[in-house]
Amino acid sequence: MLCVTVARTRHKHTIQEHLDVAAQGAKLVELRMDYIARSIDLARILKNRPTPVVVTCRRKEDGGRWEKSEEDRLMLLRQSIATGVEYIDLEEDTAAKIPRYGKTKRIISYHNFEGIPNDLEAIHARLAKLDADIVKIAVQANSFDDTARVIEMMRNAKTPTIGIAMGDYGSITRILGARYGAPFTYCVFNLDRRVAPGQLSYNDMKNVYRVESITAKTKIFGVVADPVAQSYSPMLHNSAFESNNLDYRYLPFRVAAGDISTFIRWCQREGVGGLSVTIPHKQSVLPMLTQAESAAQGIGACNTIVFSGEDRIGYNTDFRAAMECIGYGLAKIHEEPNPFEGRSALILGSGGVARAIGWGLAQRRVRVSFASRNFEAACQLAKELGGRAMPWEERHSAQPNVMINCTPIGMFPEMDATPFRKENLDARTLVFDTVYNPEQTLLIRNAKMAGCPVITGLSMFVRQAAYQYRLFTGLEPPIEAMTKALRRAISPLNYNNFDDVDDVDEKEAQTDEAD
Repeated sequence: MLCVTVARTRHKHTIQEHLDVAAQGAKLVELRMDYIARSIDLARILKNRPTPVVVTCRRKEDGGRWEKSEEDRLMLLRQSIATGVEYIDLEEDTAAKIPRYGKTKRIISYHNFEGIPNDLEAIHARLAKLDADIVKIAVQANSFDDTARVIEMMRNAKTPTIGIAMGDYGSITRILGARYGAPFTYCVFNLDRRVAPGQLSYNDMKNVYRVESITAKTKIFGVVADPVAQSYSPMLHNSAFESNNLDYRYLPFRVAAGDISTFIRWCQREGVGGLSVTIPHKQSVLPMLTQAESAAQGIGACNTIVFSGEDRIGYNTDFRAAMECIGYGLAKIHEEPNPFEGRSALILGSGGVARAIGWGLAQRRVRVSFASRNFEAACQLAKELGGRAMPWEERHSAQPNVMINCTPIGMFPEMDATPFRKENLDARTLVFDTVYNPEQTLLIRNAKMAGCPVITGLSMFVRQAAYQYRLFTGLEPPIEAMTKALRRAISPLNYNNFDDVDDVDEKEAQTDEAD
């Protein structure tokens, strides 16, 4: 069950937001009395409440906003219980001062906004003994190991326990709480009004992660990165799982570079089905694999792991998606059996995506040039892949058959930037921008105006995820649902009004490529 936290400064806003979340389907609401600025009128707030409530009044030292006396706070909590509220939140030292009364259930809570104490289990045991119906422990996670500790605490608890690892490292504890025995988990109606680090929105918890239907049987997948909070992959994959009625969930795992080996072992123990792997882990996971396809080995990077028994099998779907896009784009221009043969390509950038695409093109005997703001990196990449490097300042002199932007130039929020001047674009060049937010980058818009065929980054992003979906599930991916989900996430107000800017037909993404 989801508990939506309402923390407003005025009575009328508190009441209205409570009504709004109830209308959206919320079954439980936490009312943060410490946020109300004026003298609190309990009868006004609690009368005719549309859902059961948790009443919380947190002191400043516990992460709240209560500024009045402790006597006034205790009186407010006792009065709330007397009115028959469904749950009351009491800190450890407060619980002994307020006995059980009526049918109100007691949540005995502990908060630490700095880290996880060494005696976490001892703290849990103390709280459980304070006539607790529910123990709630919220601690700041500073690594994935911290998150794993909170999960183990929930798993081993004899008293129903809500364990929250606050912050991005611990967001999965909010999503998977019920899987480990938590009676409910907290979220907010509006992310602008979060009251704790890492809180997720009610919409995401309900509609993206479908938290209320997660059970011990739900198969878990996810993306591992650092940072990970802004990833669109959960939206994309969860929409695909839901479209095919699969009891799977795809989660964001924030894992620091030094913790990746520990995290991979945790995934195997927990029965995680597979992972998307991105910055900074694509290279470092290779030694941890028991098997890796030739492409991942050749590129020197893995962006997909499938767990199968004791095996950890690595793939690279970035290059597959890119080759599919470029191959189809070239075939529309050059009606030949092998559209890659004898072509030339200019790759802007020298990072992981540039490496993957460069390797794929080199395998198809395309003459590849690399131009990067880091000329030494471009030279090294050209040496390893058999291409050539050119100084960044000379990129406009190239006249390739294909130009691929693998830099972040033009990405949100710097959307007025482009890596290539409009006046130097040639209508005979296929222009491919791997940036997908926004979908129509300035480079793509300029290329269209110059008459160039184009491929958007959204097309590649959906295709690489589609390959991952096949590897994860063995099923054909619902391309349309995935594309709509990504467009909705990138531009929620306009996703139905996109021009068909991608010359690569989306249906072609369902065609397997033999590599």
